[in-house]
Amino acid sequence: MYRKMIGVVLCVFVFALAAWAQQKNPLIGTWKTNPAKSKVILGGPGINQAVTYEASGPNGIKYTSERTDEQGQTSRIEFTANLDGKTYPYKGSETRDGISLTPIDSHSIRVSYKLRGETTQINYWIVSQDGKTLTTVSTGGNPVYVRLVVADKQ
Repeated sequence: MYRKMIGVVLCVFVFALAAWAQQKNPLIGTWKTNPAKSKVILGGPGINQAVTYEASGPNGIKYTSERTDEQGQTSRIEFTANLDGKTYPYKGSETRDGISLTPIDSHSIRVSYKLRGETTQINYWIVSQDGKTLTTVSTGGNPVYVRLVVADKQ
């Protein structure tokens, strides 16, 4: 009985710790592009979007994006992936079929978009130390482009 009670207490502690860790992730929340601070450095169109990052399990992110391109076309993108560097499915795109998220530090994540196992684009999501600004550096694509997207937390 004593061992069973210790096991239950340890399980509750582990789940509480996982929930606390997710709340501490500065990426969690809704972010909106700040066009005045964002810029296309090389090729490709600019993107205006609202992105929501939600905790998914003990070490995952659910990403939902509402985008509007320069021609006024809107699209929605969603995926869920763990922060473990493994590849997860990316649906709804002809240029991507996988994604991996690799933490760099407590405020930065390397994002690798893949097509048939090959990395086709790399992004870096970087949250400012005050937690109010998200900077995404995007490189890759076909044709090649480099973009700097700055978003403000809502």
